Amino acid sequence: MIPAARIQAVIELLANIIEEPRPADSTVSAYFRDRRFIGSKDRNAINTRTYRIIRAYHRLGWWIRKGGMEVNARTLVIADLMFEREHSVSSIEETFSGERFTPEPLSGEELKLAKALDRQNLEHPHLPLREKTECPTWAFDMLQAGLGELFESEMKAMLLPAPMDLRVNAIKAKRDEVLAQLKEDGIDAHEGKLSPFSIRVFGRPQIAQHPLYLNGSIEIQDEGSQMIAAVADAKPGEQVVDFCAGAGGKTLALGASMNNKGRIVAMDVLEKRLEKAKLRFRRAGLHNIETRALSSERDKWVKRHQHHFDLVLVDAPCTGTGTWRREPDKRWRTLGPEIGELVPLQRNILESACRLVKPGGRLVYATCSLLKEENENQVAEFIKSHPEFEASGEPLKLTPAQNDTDGFFAAVLKRKAT
Repeated sequence: MIPAARIQAVIELLANIIEEPRPADSTVSAYFRDRRFIGSKDRNAINTRTYRIIRAYHRLGWWIRKGGMEVNARTLVIADLMFEREHSVSSIEETFSGERFTPEPLSGEELKLAKALDRQNLEHPHLPLREKTECPTWAFDMLQAGLGELFESEMKAMLLPAPMDLRVNAIKAKRDEVLAQLKEDGIDAHEGKLSPFSIRVFGRPQIAQHPLYLNGSIEIQDEGSQMIAAVADAKPGEQVVDFCAGAGGKTLALGASMNNKGRIVAMDVLEKRLEKAKLRFRRAGLHNIETRALSSERDKWVKRHQHHFDLVLVDAPCTGTGTWRREPDKRWRTLGPEIGELVPLQRNILESACRLVKPGGRLVYATCSLLKEENENQVAEFIKSHPEFEASGEPLKLTPAQNDTDGFFAAVLKRKAT
């Protein structure tokens, strides 16, 4: 593809992302799946520019509105090209030529915008803090209050792409052996800093095609997510519930921790996700996991099995503010329930799931959020209304700036023996 055709592809892709009510990575995958003629180098260039724009959406938008224009796919690309110093005003006019596979010619207003941005810097000294930190309006006050003086450093850390972490499946392999194999295969791999099963890889290798992934020896999982399973500390022989199992990432880690001994019930209201998770369980060689689709968080099965389990993990649905490095479009789009719906839902899930915990058992509440409203406040409210539970140690709190992981929270709550 010629450079102008790549730029037109970015405009098309961004327009799809803005218009379609699904995560950006799903839209990107669908776009390239429908255009298999696009080669790997072109695909990489298109993907890189698209995500660079997504990560700078609020800052680019501030400049575009300052220039009197509407924020859309074309104006975002024009602004990105000018700020990256890739084009002068004359060369951007040539690029937007309207020829086959190239962008339509610039309108008078778009040309005016390009001229206004010529030789400017994205980080303007008068850029408001919210736009500077790429923080959505709805979360700005809550994150400032919750993070305090760490707000800017944490938001800045989340402007960068997330690293790729692997979890070694202890059922099938040892970390030092996996590291040696990855390095032998030319992959830049290093031990993780927090989890004893974590490996961080660089350069974005095709891990999903690697033999160690295909045979279940490794899984792709953020090191922070691995630490949720470490905090839960599932032991061989225990009876365990993963109440919001989703695609089964943490279930896999729990099963490995239990060395295939005992029982795990992986639950979720999304039955299709559980069906996909079954494939992962089999690949990992885990035989102590059963799945159960829930009609709701108040499913009758819960009442019938109350006080039966040693460990119940509630990885609650949340705003995902801790995952903005990995899902940057969440900074300017709301694709699921808003926080006003999520907080009472989290409370309801905890209220129901806690019934499964036997005396002396553990309830682990976790989110991938940085908001106190979804974390500390939820735990405090729960303990206040359930004196039969008490906090066991300090909660786990991980952040991108402090730990170089996604943002995670986990609290262990123990049901008193009597």
